[in-house]
Amino acid sequence: MTWNGSRRGGWNNLGPMIAMAMASAANEWEDEFKSSRRRRKPRDWHDGARSRKRRGRMFGTGELRLALLALINEEPRHGYELIKAIEEMTGGAYAPSPGAVYPTLQMLEEEGQIKQAKPKKKGKDSDEETSGKKPFEVTSSGEAELEDRADEVDELMGRLNEHGDRAEKVKEKSPDLFRAMGNLASVLKNRARAGKLDKDTVDQIVDIIDEVAKRIERL
Repeated sequence: MTWNGSRRGGWNNLGPMIAMAMASAANEWEDEFKSSRRRRKPRDWHDGARSRKRRGRMFGTGELRLALLALINEEPRHGYELIKAIEEMTGGAYAPSPGAVYPTLQMLEEEGQIKQAKPKKKGKDSDEETSGKKPFEVTSSGEAELEDRADEVDELMGRLNEHGDRAEKVKEKSPDLFRAMGNLASVLKNRARAGKLDKDTVDQIVDIIDEVAKRIERL
């Protein structure tokens, strides 16, 4: 990933990335705690979903496509709304980049699974960023795919919601830590947008973060 403030992604995704890392750490702590106490129980789909998740990635191959199709089936949405919907589902821990969402929407449209719907009407409460953009709606072919893959959809959405629940637990248990990490992300993003992150500055920031990490490890 190129940490370039002039492009979407990069520094703009740093806050969600930090939150996702914290949520992942909380997942591991909670799983380790539960595994030390629980007796053997029959496996359910939650266990299967965890075993298939790839560390550091929210979606496996083809899962973003399926998630977008399912969300559009709930109600017509355009790209920005889909990004926000996934971010809300994961408790702010993850938001897919426009560079991943929009090509996937184009692919779904070319496949005939979705089509453009009428744009939403502008109103006094409408979001300036979203008003006037054409949302997508699911076609009969898309509905048929979702029906055929209903179990996969339920599993995927359940996993996203579960991740969101865990992210909220992190915020509840460690609000000051979450705030401090958010401050770090905001400062770095603001400096990047202002063009104040030359190589020497980045090297100094890296040294500071590495030193803080070492100090935390020694606690």
